[in-house]
Amino acid sequence: MIKVMIGNHAVSYGVMLSRVQVIPAYPITPQTSIVEELSEFCADGHLNARFIKVESEHSAMACCIGASAAGARTFTATSSQGLALMHEMLHWATGARLPIVMANVNRALGPPWNIWNDQTDSLSQRDTGWLQFYCESNQEVLDTVIQSFKISEEVLLPTMLVLDAFFLSHTAEAVDVPDAQDVDRYLPRYQARYRLDVDNPHSFGNLATPEYYQGFRNKIQDDMIRARTVAKKADEDFESIFHRSYGFTEAYQCEGADLILVTSGTVVSTSRIVIDELRKEGRKVGLLKIRMFRPFPFDDVIGALKDAKKVAVLDRAISFGHSGIFAQEIMSAMYNQPSKPLIYSYITGLGGLDVTPRIITDIINDACERDIPPQESIWIGGKS
Repeated sequence: MIKVMIGNHAVSYGVMLSRVQVIPAYPITPQTSIVEELSEFCADGHLNARFIKVESEHSAMACCIGASAAGARTFTATSSQGLALMHEMLHWATGARLPIVMANVNRALGPPWNIWNDQTDSLSQRDTGWLQFYCESNQEVLDTVIQSFKISEEVLLPTMLVLDAFFLSHTAEAVDVPDAQDVDRYLPRYQARYRLDVDNPHSFGNLATPEYYQGFRNKIQDDMIRARTVAKKADEDFESIFHRSYGFTEAYQCEGADLILVTSGTVVSTSRIVIDELRKEGRKVGLLKIRMFRPFPFDDVIGALKDAKKVAVLDRAISFGHSGIFAQEIMSAMYNQPSKPLIYSYITGLGGLDVTPRIITDIINDACERDIPPQESIWIGGKS
């Protein structure tokens, strides 16, 4: 069924099709319409789930943790300050090995107060042990919700799927909504391997002494690495049923490119147009889309960038005192390679600043003109 819907409702339909059982919800712009739609699905019987209205985002994640520990397929959604308020609980969800799925609608952090898009909120949580997927379209949003449950429930780690505020969350596109029976075939009902059960008691969340604590962290890292293999298989299985796949990255016009632009989210769509125009002019430029950020897709990134002379990384977030966060990741991935490009870090699009074709072209031109990347990030656009 083809249905025109906003990105937030694409999340809601993905949750409904995944037959989620518990939805703790707290509204925050621009995420609110995700949980509003889900509350209607629950009220009208389209989704047989427990919808729990809580008093804060911290409580929402605490509620997810309890529900998931009891063996329920669990979902919530948030944005910006709400995600920041959850920070303590994000670590708990990972350490407790709970396959919670959460949608984060990227929104800038204050102050100054801002409800528009950048990626600071989700990227500031990169070390919490959550898988992270950055979506480009409403179709990818819906499909990634379903894939996220498949992956999380195999590796027993939580997943955060990320979509851009307003550019996706409140923009309507045609979306192919899968048949529920096909989704059931791809994603069977959740049967928790470990859960709170009075008839089969276990210990959860006990104190761990140093010699055991590190071992628990080692297991999280092992399963985070294993998530690459699991996610690849989940994407392949999804394609076999629904005839769509996304991969960890997407290399576009990278063959023979001297300069490759790296970015994520909706900026990818605009960047493709710019790359096409510059290719028509005979310029050897390409584009690398990063979809999976955690676990980081080292092999895909290295394979796409190793033969380029220059790489320009377009970040919509800044690690203050260092550089763009995606740029840091790309530099780390390429550092030990025998052949590696010069890597340029660009910051733009913060707080909803529109990343236009002109800004993308300016970034590419600037990288082409500089012989050596500066140590600091290069800021493009905006007013000071």
